[in-house]
Amino acid sequence: MNETETAGLLAPASAQEGAPPSAEEPKNPLLVALGERVRNLRAQRGLTRKAVAVAADVSERHLANLEYGTGNASILVLQQVAHALHCSLAELVGDFTTQSPEWLLIRELLEHRSEPELRRARLALHELLSGGHNDAARHRRIALVGLRGAGKSTLGPLLARELDVPFIELSRAIEALAGCSVREIHDLYGTTAYRRYERRALEETIQIHSEVVIATPGGIVSDPATFNELLAHCTTVWLRAAPEEHMGRVVAQGDMRPMAASKEAMDDLKRILDGRAAFYSKAEITVDTSGQTPEQSLQALSASVRKAMARAA
Repeated sequence: MNETETAGLLAPASAQEGAPPSAEEPKNPLLVALGERVRNLRAQRGLTRKAVAVAADVSERHLANLEYGTGNASILVLQQVAHALHCSLAELVGDFTTQSPEWLLIRELLEHRSEPELRRARLALHELLSGGHNDAARHRRIALVGLRGAGKSTLGPLLARELDVPFIELSRAIEALAGCSVREIHDLYGTTAYRRYERRALEETIQIHSEVVIATPGGIVSDPATFNELLAHCTTVWLRAAPEEHMGRVVAQGDMRPMAASKEAMDDLKRILDGRAAFYSKAEITVDTSGQTPEQSLQALSASVRKAMARAA
């Protein structure tokens, strides 16, 4: 028995080779569901338990315990079993995109595609599912995305004034819906509730306004459904800046909290920016506000937005 196997699958010493556990032994529902997926995947591949055990380099007894829901497998053993079953680890542990043949076929089509190809596929899929009807007002709704301190709240009202359209700070719309502050929403109801209010506030803003400039919360890209809604109904602009400028602007606004642990706060900010950059970059327009005065940033933003609106008209 190899070392990974010993650490990964713990079976009762009394268990017989490939025999189901006794009825008295309690089963963890998660392990039961995992075992069922392993059995189903093995059946779909037409493989015997022995063949999978050999390919995964675990004993047949350990694989049987896994299938019966009594084997608590380490992530390394699950990876070996997934490889033996010719599937991804996500499919083995139950990613929802593996729950139907159509999901699997679509995923296969999209695997190993480049970012531009995936973007074209996403847009084509949206058009297909929306009945081919694009939002005609999309190019007249301008949504600013980016981390706090990028300039959304400063440049948003100025751009709205130039375009002669309303300005909506989505965080304020969220608070109006909830009847309390954003911080209180998080503290009292949690992040999940906050994301629901955020989605509702965006939907209502889109329904009410055919022309508008929207300053979105920095974390709006964290919820794919809400971000898809934003991309589908607004022309999005990523206001980006260097991490040091983000931090400096937040402090300049009077929020001294980042200074309590400046090194840790800057490291956290950089990690958040790195993690969200791939989503922010889905915006059609990017304006770098680093080292720019508000007037210079507004000039660049306005020129880019007007150019995009002219192309769409």
